[in-house]
Amino acid sequence: MADTFLYLTLGTNDLARAARFYDAALAPLGLIRRATEATEVGYGLPADHRTRLWVTLPFDGKAATVGNGSMPALVASSQQAVRDFHSAALAHGGTDEGAPGLRPYGPAFFAAYVRDPDGNKLSAVHEG
Repeated sequence: MADTFLYLTLGTNDLARAARFYDAALAPLGLIRRATEATEVGYGLPADHRTRLWVTLPFDGKAATVGNGSMPALVASSQQAVRDFHSAALAHGGTDEGAPGLRPYGPAFFAAYVRDPDGNKLSAVHEG
């Protein structure tokens, strides 16, 4: 993520609920909460000097909505990290969009898909 994107944002309507979800779901991927602000929380790798994923209340004050067709795919260090991401997401208010397993996008494309409590779709992927 560090070499491709400066950062990504996802909207939420309940920042405290989103923070609980993302703290748990991103931990198996090695991502930590790097910032906590009044209107947003941010995540990144411990060694990265930037916060790369922000979960935010919309700046325009309107309700957050999901992007149809939008989905960040996050790198996982192992198939077990993908499984742990999926389990943590479901245990913290997420919903299943695809159980951990191999996908037809490559010979070793192992992924899981979830929606956060606001309906944003996320994936964790291990290619190895």
